[in-house]
Amino acid sequence: MTQSLQIGPLAIPWPLLLVFVTVALALYLGRRAGRKLGLEVEPVLFRAAVAAVIAARLGFVWQYREAYLSAPLGILDIRDGGWSAEAGLIVGWLYALSASRVRTELRKPVLTAMAAASAVWLAGTLALSMAPVSTASLPRQSLAAPDGTRFDLAAFAGRPTVVNFWATWCPPCLREMPLLQQAQRDHPGVNFVFLNQGESAERVNQFLARHGLALRNVLLDPKGEMGAKFGQNAFPTTLFFDARGQLVGSRIGELSLATLTQRLETLATQPAAPP
Repeated sequence: MTQSLQIGPLAIPWPLLLVFVTVALALYLGRRAGRKLGLEVEPVLFRAAVAAVIAARLGFVWQYREAYLSAPLGILDIRDGGWSAEAGLIVGWLYALSASRVRTELRKPVLTAMAAASAVWLAGTLALSMAPVSTASLPRQSLAAPDGTRFDLAAFAGRPTVVNFWATWCPPCLREMPLLQQAQRDHPGVNFVFLNQGESAERVNQFLARHGLALRNVLLDPKGEMGAKFGQNAFPTTLFFDARGQLVGSRIGELSLATLTQRLETLATQPAAPP
């Protein structure tokens, strides 16, 4: 299973799509139940969803508050994908319970819609966690660096490895590169591999020099074979492999310091490479 729903050039991560489905289901069930009782239930459910989203964001920000201190405006940039699902679920339920306590006639339709939507979200989250990925390990694939030196991706196994798919024409790729460059310096025990998609060595070298980027492990994938192998055509996409070379996580879209920190913490908890 790929990490996202691919619709042409658009890639929608499955967890995000699951949230949309969950909210839509709650609103639909609330509307249907409310009509039978002559009540307007949707506004309460909508406000519960808004409260859940805000709480999910703030819960993540609090958990990684040190990463946001240097750039507080990053708190508002939800494109980094930093959310605390548990905080959102708890606050959404607390709001729904509070609203139905004030207006007792809303209790049954509101709580029924919330329960059904929560069950779907939990079931979907469990299914996504158990779903197999399309390619589960670093492949044996020889790729060239811009200077012509060749590397085998499988040779990076033995240490945790972060593989970033990027292109020079991609603005989010450029924005996250200084962050990844600093992470490469700060985490010598982790391999950071920058896998350019579909461009020449000359173009890549010019791009790196123009932006003052000194990156190790920049590799070229001129035909986009690795993107196809992993079922990804959205940039930037970052894949996270444990020390055994097994794919354990991914991020479609731009990383922030907080979301990268979260992924690296998860990577650190994975099993070590076999002796």
